[in-house]
Order: sequence, then structure tokens, then C-alpha cells
Amino acid sequence: MPQIKVLLVDDEVEFASALAERLRLRDFDTQAVSNAEDAVTVIRNNPPDIVLLDYRMPGTDGIGLLKIIKEINPAIEVIMLTGLQDTLSMEEGMKSGIFEYMIKPVDIGELMVKINLAQKKRQG
Repeated sequence: MPQIKVLLVDDEVEFASALAERLRLRDFDTQAVSNAEDAVTVIRNNPPDIVLLDYRMPGTDGIGLLKIIKEINPAIEVIMLTGLQDTLSMEEGMKSGIFEYMIKPVDIGELMVKINLAQKKRQG
């Protein structure tokens, strides 16, 4: 069974690197980038199955990048990671095609479950 390809997009570089490494150790094919521009490049050139996306980033925020991701490849599932419990942003994200919202800091076991569920949805 091929590894699930996960792209982690978060401007907190240390958080992103640590989480990416934790996922790699659990047999996910994981790449981390720190901004929307780099994320778009990866999505166009080497599309992931799942994107773990920070809600708050400088420049293009998570919702803006979500819309770009869905325009490029609607089959990519997106799990939004946020430090805020903002119901308005959650509603906007769900309307825009987010698979799931998770509050930081995320539990790695729970995140793995969500990634696997998102992949099952992708595969029909």
C-alpha cells in the first residue's frame, strides 16, 4: 500500500518541522512548507493526498489558500489546524471544502486517524 502524501503548510517553522518528522516516523510521506506560495508550487508539481493547513499565516491565510488548493485539485483533502476556536472561521472553512478542523496542539494519534479518514474519502 503506497504511503499517504501529506503536505504541511504552517508559518511556524519549528512546529511544522517537528510535526512533519513525527508523521514521517509513522510512515507518512510528509513535506513541510512555511507559506502559501511554496504550497502552491508543491501542489502543482507533486500533488499531495492531504494538506494540513494552518489557519493563520501572513499573506494568504488558510481559507485563501484552501480556495486555491481546491481550484488546482479538488480531490485534495484539507485538514485545517488552528490555535483558535472561532466558529465563524470554521463555518467558512467547511463551506469552502475543509475535511476537518483540529485545534493546536494536535494529538498525533487523533491526527493520524483524521488523515486516514480523509484518504478514505479521497478514494471513494
